Amino acid sequence: MENFKVIIVEDVPLELKGTLGIFKMDIPEAEIIGTAENEVAYWKLLNQQLPDLILLDLGLGGSTTVGVEICRQTKEKYPQIKVLIFTGEILNEKLWVDVLDAGCDGIILKSGELLTRGDVSSCMGGKKLVFNQPILEKIVDRFCKSVNNEIMHQEALVNYEIDEYDERFLRHLALGYTKEQITNLRGMPFGVKSLEKRQNELVQKLFPDGNGKVGINATRLAVRALELRILDVDNLLPDDE
Repeated sequence: MENFKVIIVEDVPLELKGTLGIFKMDIPEAEIIGTAENEVAYWKLLNQQLPDLILLDLGLGGSTTVGVEICRQTKEKYPQIKVLIFTGEILNEKLWVDVLDAGCDGIILKSGELLTRGDVSSCMGGKKLVFNQPILEKIVDRFCKSVNNEIMHQEALVNYEIDEYDERFLRHLALGYTKEQITNLRGMPFGVKSLEKRQNELVQKLFPDGNGKVGINATRLAVRALELRILDVDNLLPDDE
């Protein structure tokens, strides 16, 4: 790894001391040209000398949005600068998404193995989306759940013999559409009577043992479709009308 210049943005003195120690012991190629505890100090440093890497904490002065905006504005003005997030926001997944949208080069959570030479080397080498083990575990867990949900959805469509019109009908019932509104959807070639017949057929498919002698209306049918994974709750979007 070639020599490079770094600005560290961190507002907790003890954590800054620890981070400086990591660079001193494990990453001697790094020249720390400045540290900043807030947004004002950061931009003052940046106007004096551009670094190759910014190690950016997100929770500055009790605010998480400041770090995200620092990342966004830095990437807009100086896209060549690497921005590696080093944050203690280990549960705020929405914040991770925000800072990824802002263009950061990676996220290192302040838990587990913390910041390593390998993380910094990967970032400086041009690798996009550098993550350490704690955040990778969360990402992989979400990925596995997403894949499993998709598999269960596809299996439900086959097991309950749901065709594309059934799925579209059920999805729009779940979204609160009336049968009259559904008949007006583009690509839905059915009248109200046909949809009522289709609804009765779906009730028989999804409630083969009945419903405890309780009537099954459109709302209950749609909820049942969600329970059985016939509908994907994360993709309940209406078709073009």
